[in-house]
Amino acid sequence: MNLMNTIKTLVIAGAAVAGLAQAAPLKDYGAAPEFTGINNWLNSAPLKQQDLRGKVVLVDFWTYTCINCIRTMPYVKAWHARYKDQGLVVVGVHTPEYAFERSTENVKAAIARFGITYPVAQDNRYATWQAYQNQYWPAVYLIDKKGRVVYQHFGEGAYKETEEVIRTLLAQPG
Repeated sequence: MNLMNTIKTLVIAGAAVAGLAQAAPLKDYGAAPEFTGINNWLNSAPLKQQDLRGKVVLVDFWTYTCINCIRTMPYVKAWHARYKDQGLVVVGVHTPEYAFERSTENVKAAIARFGITYPVAQDNRYATWQAYQNQYWPAVYLIDKKGRVVYQHFGEGAYKETEEVIRTLLAQPG
């Protein structure tokens, strides 16, 4: 192997190691709170954390007029499509910022407009929001197969890192 091939191999190997190092670390934030105080479940019967054990759960706090939520939506929808058959359950928790966002008909129209097919919990009273001690739109929480919150991200971005955590959690036994 000549010097250029050796350097190229080391650069590729270094990039691979660097890519692994960028995966977000898992942290135990405690048991996943229950979906509580939900006004309506859309696209699904009511879900309970106990029933989701053995699955990886992505909880996405959003509201349909939030531009940041709209920008993250294609990623959340793609993860749902890509990993639902591997054990990922996406739950959108629609928590309104404005009074008109409390309307179930408005939320249903937004779900149809955005093409959301995963379960959506309408959290008009902020009960689940408060159970998670959430403060942001959008906010993503990942729950492992044992029912523990192990990752959280607020706002836009960190899409590669979040997907890497999803894949890591799906690969874990459980």
